[in-house]
Amino acid sequence: MGNQQCCVVVLISGNGNNLQALIDASSHFGYTISHVISNNPGAFGLERAKRCGISSSVLNHRDFGTRGDFDSALQQAIENQGPDLVVLAGFMRILGPEIVKNFSGRMLNIHPSLLPKYPGINTHQRVLDSGDHEHGATVHFVTEALDGGPSIAQGRISINANETAQELSARVLVREQQLYPTVVSWFASGRLYLQRGQAVMDGAKLPREGLQINL
Repeated sequence: MGNQQCCVVVLISGNGNNLQALIDASSHFGYTISHVISNNPGAFGLERAKRCGISSSVLNHRDFGTRGDFDSALQQAIENQGPDLVVLAGFMRILGPEIVKNFSGRMLNIHPSLLPKYPGINTHQRVLDSGDHEHGATVHFVTEALDGGPSIAQGRISINANETAQELSARVLVREQQLYPTVVSWFASGRLYLQRGQAVMDGAKLPREGLQINL
């Protein structure tokens, strides 16, 4: 996959901070964001896409009778765009097995913890409650296991004394905004792929926690 040929669809639910980072880096990182989809019609990320001339659409999950109906509609909406890669950037819906299988090896997520530690929500407070000395973010391939797909890369930070969850969240977000475009660029250049359920980079299987990136 050569430069500027990797077509990316981004799924969002909220502010779109990581979306903005992906947009800002796209021109020199070898991928193009072709479309943004949100399950939340009030997501500010839709405005970010509009300002950057990127098309968008809304699939409000509340308009669907079942989770499966929503997933089917979302899968069709993504397929209509013909992307090489689907990137979840603060997308707050758990995707069902069918849509995950359909985009296996072509769907990435970023999670605000050092996976496999702290899957799920409220990661920053949970890290503080556990007395950990390190925190960070993990980019991984999406599988049916919640926040359990093969890790690709992690960005770590040290936890400061007396830091609040809100302060920690803000510092982790900076790491996310550095990490995510970098990983997407690896996929775009063909260096990164999923093979037999394992993340592979430059022909070598990645360790369980993924690559440790100092950004």
